[in-house]
Amino acid sequence: MIITEEKVLAALSHVEDPDLKKDLVTLKMIKDIKIEDKKVSFTLELTTPACPLKDMLKNACVNAVKHFVDAEAEININITSRVTKPVDTSQLKAIKNIVLISSGKGGVGKSTVASNLAVTLAADGAKVGLIDADIYGPSVPIMFDLVGAKPSAKETEDGKTLILPIEKYGIKLLSLGFFSDPDQPVPWRGPMASNAIKQLFNDADWGELDYLLIDLPPGTGDIHITICQSFPIAGAVIVTTPQQVALADTRKGLAMFGMPGINIPVLGVVENMSYFTPEELPENKYYIFGKDGGKELAERFEVPFLGEVPLVQGITEAGDKGAPISLQTDHPQAISFKEIAGKIAQQISIHNVQQMANC
Repeated sequence: MIITEEKVLAALSHVEDPDLKKDLVTLKMIKDIKIEDKKVSFTLELTTPACPLKDMLKNACVNAVKHFVDAEAEININITSRVTKPVDTSQLKAIKNIVLISSGKGGVGKSTVASNLAVTLAADGAKVGLIDADIYGPSVPIMFDLVGAKPSAKETEDGKTLILPIEKYGIKLLSLGFFSDPDQPVPWRGPMASNAIKQLFNDADWGELDYLLIDLPPGTGDIHITICQSFPIAGAVIVTTPQQVALADTRKGLAMFGMPGINIPVLGVVENMSYFTPEELPENKYYIFGKDGGKELAERFEVPFLGEVPLVQGITEAGDKGAPISLQTDHPQAISFKEIAGKIAQQISIHNVQQMANC
């Protein structure tokens, strides 16, 4: 039996992306088909390097070619990615997806979640940036061991001065904490804080990024409205803890993104500090803050539940040392963050493709 490119494409048209609800050929995810006798090679171009379905799709492609073309075919698949972006990219065109890490509540671990998601996405091969938008309590300098660090600047050909984000662990970082005394408060009114945040976007040389994560402050105030109305946002991730006192505020934070004039898709809910577990006894779970609060919040608002992050001593120690736990790729909590990051990237791709289809 002679293997042809047409036969291979016809076979692969039977493989559907379960998230995007279309086959891989229609989605133009099959590239560079090469055939030499029984040897078939091609590139499978995914919508994100953090795709949680990559192994499933790869196996499905192999099975399709063997079933519909030749059972004796020798198949080699190269997996790459081209991260999708929202249709509206009138500003910051080199940044494909701006993702808000938010909550209506302080103290739920947004900075820990944002830092570990950034590390995980970068480790998967994505180009990642992180803005610490918590004007009054910036955490990124501590989380990345950069207290006292100062970004440099460069002058463009048209005479404009741009801030150069600090790079660490493969992530480009900016925080108002880099420009202020860590021991002094920042007594700014709303307009001053909003203008400062805009500068972190507009007056920085971010280069090309697949994902720019924004660690938002608590509440639903000036900073949130400024960012939501000034820049094209791919979606928001809601962080909460399980207890009712946190959920009461988080519900308001989540609902804000559906308000007229904001209307930003919620990519899902992350439940942080879901339970306490001793690292030496990982099977023991103590639900000291209650149970399933984040899952019930996601169900109530009909958004995805992205996963649980347990409370363990190692996460706290890693953050305080400036080396997020996700750098330890085999650590159980790093695995949790990897699964959550994959689901977030998955939801971004779904929303972007749906948006393009509706245009």
